Amino acid sequence: MTASTGSTAFRAARTTDRLDVLIAEVREAVGRGLPPDLTAHLVGEHLAPHLGAEDLLTPEQCESDPACYRQHLLHAEHDGSFSVVALVWLPGQGTSVHDHVSWCTTGVHEGEEYERRYRLLPSPATGTAARLVATGDVVNGLGAVCGFAPPGDIHRVWNAGAGRAISLHVYGADISRIGSSVRRVYELPADR
Repeated sequence: MTASTGSTAFRAARTTDRLDVLIAEVREAVGRGLPPDLTAHLVGEHLAPHLGAEDLLTPEQCESDPACYRQHLLHAEHDGSFSVVALVWLPGQGTSVHDHVSWCTTGVHEGEEYERRYRLLPSPATGTAARLVATGDVVNGLGAVCGFAPPGDIHRVWNAGAGRAISLHVYGADISRIGSSVRRVYELPADR
């Protein structure tokens, strides 16, 4: 299992006033020192009111890549406690099946994202290989927010719509330093 991501833009991001407000709200939520699942939930409450606002992202932060989904780093907190990333997906673009290095909260800013969640079934004593079992499919539309914390965060995400999709992801890690939120990519047999 290896890590892989879409294309990445890691140069210093120009911010908007609304993005600055969101970052301050996330900083306050993360600073409470709550368990990861509660932090992800609280960050989602702050993220939701900003989704879909025309003044949240700059035009450059909405740029796509025709080859694969594009990741724009919007902010990495100086102490490494969180990062804010915009993912831009053209129709048909998506991730491989993967899990994450930290808690994450996502919100759909434009379009729709499709997600399939999985559970890992370990190798039984009979010697057969480990496999993934799909546990659910979710369509996240404009304004939808969800969060998770490892373990139990295996999924894949894609844009099955006809237009561009943009989502904001807040990770409990310094993405500017580690390059990706992906911990592992799963290339195992999957049911469904």
